[in-house]
Amino acid sequence: MAEITVGKKAPSFTLTAGDGKKYSLKDFLGKKIVLYFYPKDDTSGCTKEACSFRDNLSTIKKKGAVVIGVSPDAVKSHVKFSSKYDLNFPLLSDESKEMLTAYGVWQEKSMYGRKYMGVVRTTFVIDEQGKISHIFPKVKVDGHAVEVLKALSE
Repeated sequence: MAEITVGKKAPSFTLTAGDGKKYSLKDFLGKKIVLYFYPKDDTSGCTKEACSFRDNLSTIKKKGAVVIGVSPDAVKSHVKFSSKYDLNFPLLSDESKEMLTAYGVWQEKSMYGRKYMGVVRTTFVIDEQGKISHIFPKVKVDGHAVEVLKALSE
């Protein structure tokens, strides 16, 4: 797998969202994309991050961008999570972990000495031509939406 770096073309994808629609990278050409990967629906950090993007979405849209969340959870889980928190952007389901792997966010993690595979919370900003313009690795949830807004303003 080629390493993803700023300036490279974003790996293409087609996944189903909680609204039942299929979304592809090519659907968003001409817009900036805030593509964020998160570990699990309805957990404290992931909920805080999703709600922060929800609360900042109108400002993000004014910058010509859309928000897309991706996790390995099933579509059904996304539907519940979206409606519980009134999320106003698509959450894509990557149960096969193909997209997570393509973007390099499916990695070995460690908790209490136990190693396991999981999603490393990461956000990519993709420009109108489908190239990576910013990468936020190992995201800390607090203040992250503000960081992303600054990146969209550059």
